[in-house]
Amino acid sequence: MLEVLGFEFFRNALVAGALASVACGVIGTYVVVRRMVAISGGISHAAFGGIGLGYFLGIDPLIGATGFTVATALGMGALQLRAKQQMDTIIGAVWAAGMALGILFVYLTPGFAPDLFSYLFGNILLVPRGDILMMAILVVIIVTVVALFYLELQAITFDPDYAAVMNLPVERLSLLLLVLIALTVVMLIRVVGIILVIALLTLPAAISRLYTTRIWSMMVGAVVLGISFTMAGMWLSYLLDVPSGATIILVSTLAYAGSLGIERLRLGD
Repeated sequence: MLEVLGFEFFRNALVAGALASVACGVIGTYVVVRRMVAISGGISHAAFGGIGLGYFLGIDPLIGATGFTVATALGMGALQLRAKQQMDTIIGAVWAAGMALGILFVYLTPGFAPDLFSYLFGNILLVPRGDILMMAILVVIIVTVVALFYLELQAITFDPDYAAVMNLPVERLSLLLLVLIALTVVMLIRVVGIILVIALLTLPAAISRLYTTRIWSMMVGAVVLGISFTMAGMWLSYLLDVPSGATIILVSTLAYAGSLGIERLRLGD
């Protein structure tokens, strides 16, 4: 089984999985603790509009997805904070509109979109070296921003009202967190695809939260779990000759279900 490490595409996949897991562990912790799973789902599905825009403009679809997804996240945050709109309505509108725009742009693009399926469902085994470089840059940006604003982000995550009393810029920090979620979503598109992003973003952090209440230790646990799930899913997909993205998600889901069962037994329920 180790002979597969001799292939460059598999080594690239291992690096891509590790990078994605770092971003998932760090940002997924905030998503789970602040209960932003639905918002993250809306942002991830809206990313398809950026993929379609990239095809339409003749640029790298991931570059199109980055700009489009960040703009979408900022727009959602502004509507919630300033227009005082219901978040579930915003999520539904953005979710549907992003997918619709993606379909429209792909339809209007001459020729055939060859990698469209991989953007929807992911294929970590086909991640090129250029995308790995882009993922590495995004990880550095995400980790650096979180490190610089760790205490502030922790404050708005646990108690936004108290953060406002402490004169923290809650609105700007909330928008910053949405931007970080958007960047993480873009990273995960190549690994598990737009459809499955939300699971890998939240499940490792959700499991880690069962065993710790500190943000930093939750992040570390989520990163380790994310790497473990990604590697296990890749090995299984190689051995069974099945799609890698779906296998990674199923491994994560089984681990989460098992963790919930162990937690119930521990609590005596």
